[in-house]
Amino acid sequence: MSQPHDKTPVTDSSHALPAAGESSAGHAHHASEKPHPTWKQYKWVALILTLITVIEVWVYYIPSFVASRLFVPSLLIMSAIKFAIVVMFYMHLRYDHKLFKVLFTGPLIIAITSLIALMFLFGQVAVRLS
Repeated sequence: MSQPHDKTPVTDSSHALPAAGESSAGHAHHASEKPHPTWKQYKWVALILTLITVIEVWVYYIPSFVASRLFVPSLLIMSAIKFAIVVMFYMHLRYDHKLFKVLFTGPLIIAITSLIALMFLFGQVAVRLS
């Protein structure tokens, strides 16, 4: 009969506690994965997203800029930058395996290309060659 409080050290690494500072989430780390961001990095990302949003709202209240042809493209570019930041950091796509990056970005590129092609096809984006 074995003792319930055996003092012998654990030699099986699958049952051992992680070392100080290591994650105990139970996920194996692969060589191609990067370490996940810290809280400090998340705060910086949130600050950058907030600043871009403030610029978007501020630009909306400049009547001369709203009337210009740069208004919509600038908002679309800022929104695309915010989208990329959210996908990379908060969806952890930047730190995942390359397969997940391809599975996400491949269809996204196809969708964007299709959208631009349809806009050209139906005259929403005019190209004047003369």
